[in-house]
Amino acid sequence: MSSSDLLAEVIAGWVADGDSAVEYAEEVDGRWAIRVRQGVRPFTTVWWQPGERSLRFEAYVLPLPPGDRSEVLYQCLVRNRSTFRVRFAVDAREEAVLVVGRIPDEWVTRSELELVLGEIYEAIEVAYPALVRAMGVRENSP
Repeated sequence: MSSSDLLAEVIAGWVADGDSAVEYAEEVDGRWAIRVRQGVRPFTTVWWQPGERSLRFEAYVLPLPPGDRSEVLYQCLVRNRSTFRVRFAVDAREEAVLVVGRIPDEWVTRSELELVLGEIYEAIEVAYPALVRAMGVRENSP
């Protein structure tokens, strides 16, 4: 089974599982978008993009604040030290903080997809409150 086919099958299972945090999935132009319920905010959309040799994934976290962004960027860098499959990144075009990652096709298994989704979920759950506070510090600074 190809990694793309396995991804589609696993996502369908997540959506069908009433205990799963995944509440919606849709394939759009060869990529999968899944909506995951979160505790620190209503939901996160995770995009999965199968390639020729790897599977990419990303999730939007929040916009970059106007002005001084140093505290938000610092928070992202600190959190990158404790992740394995994902990392915080800045999308310069969108002016946003994302969680991104990529794994080789050889790693794409049911259990690895579960681990990736879990790490995306946890990274956002843990970092989001601190990132929002960091944005507030920027907005309230003299």
